[in-house]
Amino acid sequence: MINFTYRKRNKIIIFLVLLSFLFLFLYNLEGGGSETMSKLQGKKILMIIASQNFRDEELFKPRELFIKEGMEVILASSSLEVSRGMLGGTAKPDILISEVKVEEFDVIIFVGGIGSSEYWNDPVAREIVKKAISLDKLICAICIAPVTLANAGILDGKKATVFRSEVKAIKRKGGIYTGKAVEVDGNIITAEGPQAATEFGQTIISALIKKMEQ
Repeated sequence: MINFTYRKRNKIIIFLVLLSFLFLFLYNLEGGGSETMSKLQGKKILMIIASQNFRDEELFKPRELFIKEGMEVILASSSLEVSRGMLGGTAKPDILISEVKVEEFDVIIFVGGIGSSEYWNDPVAREIVKKAISLDKLICAICIAPVTLANAGILDGKKATVFRSEVKAIKRKGGIYTGKAVEVDGNIITAEGPQAATEFGQTIISALIKKMEQ
């Protein structure tokens, strides 16, 4: 009777150990065990989108990566109405760009799409860009949105990339166009378009981790 009880107890222990290993395997398979999540937990990202016609992939793909890493993503726009993307996706801004406090964020991102041209010469957007640089924040833009950075004067003498239709606009402001999918020059990260959206997000994550370790 004692041997039977002993063997039964060992089987239960073995079962529980195997169950724990299975749980850990499935947890990591779903991405819950991200190595960088503990480092980036609670970091704040500001993504600025057009009031209409932002580019869907350039918002949704990087945002998904940021959320997976435990970061808080805030959407800003010139309107609080629901914005529709060029491919039909929708997003509801959390704040107006006029309400943005740059010092509260670790990363500022201008999302592209044809609607993002509304910020090219917008004085509020320009001030956000300049303040981000002065506060040593990561300042990022994708597709045609790097023109906003150029017009704010921060790309002069800096390597950058942009959607091919706006290469001249970058060069006119002193930007060094490289033609890469994603370009990094100090705290400035630019990307050429929707096909680079995932790499753009990954590059921002890597740059933020590197910045934290300095």
